[in-house]
Amino acid sequence: MTREAVAAAHRVVVKVGSSSLTSLEAGLDEGRLRALVDVLAALRAAGRDVVLVSSGAIGTGLAPLGVTGRPRDLATAQAAASVGQLRLMRAYADAFAEHGITVGQVLLTADDLTRRGHYRNARQTVDRLLALGVLPVVNENDTVATEEIRFGDNDRLAALVAHLAVADALVLLSDIDAVYDGDPRVGPASRIDTVTGPDDLAAVVLGSAARNGVGTGGMATKVEAAFIAAQAGVPVVVTSTAQAAAALAGEPVGTLFAAHGRRPSARQFWLRYASRPRGRVLLDAGAVAAVRERGASLLAAGVTGVTGEFLADDPVELVGPDGVVVARGLVSYDAREMPGLVGRSTGDLEPDHRRPVVHRDEMVLVRASVGA
Repeated sequence: MTREAVAAAHRVVVKVGSSSLTSLEAGLDEGRLRALVDVLAALRAAGRDVVLVSSGAIGTGLAPLGVTGRPRDLATAQAAASVGQLRLMRAYADAFAEHGITVGQVLLTADDLTRRGHYRNARQTVDRLLALGVLPVVNENDTVATEEIRFGDNDRLAALVAHLAVADALVLLSDIDAVYDGDPRVGPASRIDTVTGPDDLAAVVLGSAARNGVGTGGMATKVEAAFIAAQAGVPVVVTSTAQAAAALAGEPVGTLFAAHGRRPSARQFWLRYASRPRGRVLLDAGAVAAVRERGASLLAAGVTGVTGEFLADDPVELVGPDGVVVARGLVSYDAREMPGLVGRSTGDLEPDHRRPVVHRDEMVLVRASVGA
């Protein structure tokens, strides 16, 4: 897909990083926020749907709490998120209201995207908000997150939301204007205009964000997110917030990640990118060939063992004799049932245990490439 596809996209997901909206010293920069809102409001006025994925809750909350520097403990980061999320959403609500646009807050945790039922509910919520003419503002629910919080690292979340919202394009905004073939801060580097696949960046070393600001996503996470979306049929532009309007208009700014995959079903996408495997099923060489080359279901005869504690219908990884993950799928049996099935042919099993261990329709192959 070309840049014209981005310009023509009816539904767009736009992600903005913390470094574009906040600073450690001053907190939220409402001027920058309003400039972005003006761009997104213009899209809405043109009849396009917009979903905004916004970082910045923690950076917004630091100054009101009198906290200087990056929080070193989870509790302080969560407290900053609690204060900052309220202020951030109030700023968005006020700015969009000047354009006659109502916003709705959608706070997600990793659990909301790794559990299939939660993922489905999140999708229904976003769909309904858009149908009602509301602009969803999505952020990770940092206030209750149980894993280490990273400032502004919402790039992967944005890629997942792009599929969840059935978006036609994704734009990742930060203080970095494009992907370069080197580090422009230390020497000559050229902007990469278009990426058609992982091989285009094979020789490029992607850096992480500087640790003295409020953003920690870095270019590596943006590229990972861009490949996730592009492989699912969604074109992506990575650029700076200052170039948001130009990128959304299809102008040659930033780096375009051309869509090079077919949009998968919600279940297939969830399995590949959002599910959290609860265990592993070990396969012999014959089963690997059947699954990978013939697209067959996994039968008990090809299983050599299992690891982990999982229940029927949980996501698991299918692993070959060499330790390489071949596929991911929804298992048909509890882990405690599996030892009695390992290596046995279907005809030797009790009737209740003759269904595949993982059915082909509940499985996705795992490719050994960036973003897969």
